[in-house]
Amino acid sequence: MDRIFSGVQPSGNLTLGNYLGAIRNWVKLQNDYECIFCVVDMHAITVWQDPESLRRATREVAAGMLASGVDPKRNIIFNQSSVSGHAELGWIFNCVARLGWLNRMTQFKEKAGKHKENASCGLYVYPNLMAADILLYKATHVPVGDDQKQHLELARDIAQKFNNDFGKEVFPLPDPMIFGTATRVMSLRDGTKKMSKSDPSEYSRIGMTDDADTIALKIRKAKTDPQPVPETVEACEDRAEAKNLMNIYAALSDLELKDVCAQYGGQSFADFKKALTEVAVDKLSPISQEMQRYMDDPAQVDAILHDGSERARALAEPVLKEVKEVVGFLQP
Repeated sequence: MDRIFSGVQPSGNLTLGNYLGAIRNWVKLQNDYECIFCVVDMHAITVWQDPESLRRATREVAAGMLASGVDPKRNIIFNQSSVSGHAELGWIFNCVARLGWLNRMTQFKEKAGKHKENASCGLYVYPNLMAADILLYKATHVPVGDDQKQHLELARDIAQKFNNDFGKEVFPLPDPMIFGTATRVMSLRDGTKKMSKSDPSEYSRIGMTDDADTIALKIRKAKTDPQPVPETVEACEDRAEAKNLMNIYAALSDLELKDVCAQYGGQSFADFKKALTEVAVDKLSPISQEMQRYMDDPAQVDAILHDGSERARALAEPVLKEVKEVVGFLQP
């Protein structure tokens, strides 16, 4: 069976974007693939994290997966730092990847901005660790959003260079899995920016722990324009906020954007927002309640992560041993 690896950073406050862009798709994939789902806490510390907040956020991401329907018995759910092979293979890939490759990574430029001299080295080599996450398990497929496609291409380049350098097909070249509507959920306050946990405005995002009243308030305050709901997909293209809300409705309702245009085109956004609120509350409230149940029982979450880390380690250790042998490291 093909193997999937995917991960989410524990930076706190899981959003609707995390759910629609990643976690919901994982629930669908678990029936057809061997799945490894990781809370990538080592990636999180590429920028400074408060230790207690990091622990709490790690449990929250795991709770979000579980509450959304990811089965911890059928799949492996664990936190990255609990399997040392990620760091070990990450270093080896630091010595395989080329500086020119990393210099082309647009996400580093976006995150570091004008202050790249003060950015951590970890933020710069982040894509090499991401490659290690995937290839440590010889994953064949990786669900990715638009913002991670470049990093997956780098992982494929690293795998190919490693195989070529040592004349042995150690790693597969993992294929991307790109999903449809709302793979990239945008801010409720600015339809040109991705919905983000770090946005200073609480009204820019819907959180997976938001209750029904909060969801309704945020949708009511979501930015739109004075025109009616677009009647065609083409008419959405220059109306970022309108398209974002319609994409969210489509994703939550398992529809295409064209279906939403046909159903609501020409109506006022006041009426459309009522419909969007209804479907969002219907889909998200049960998840929010279940997440809270898990968060109230951290020992249960920790036990699931511990079990997952042992299972992940059992898969990773033979791969790392093979890699060390190929590289030429003496091993006990």
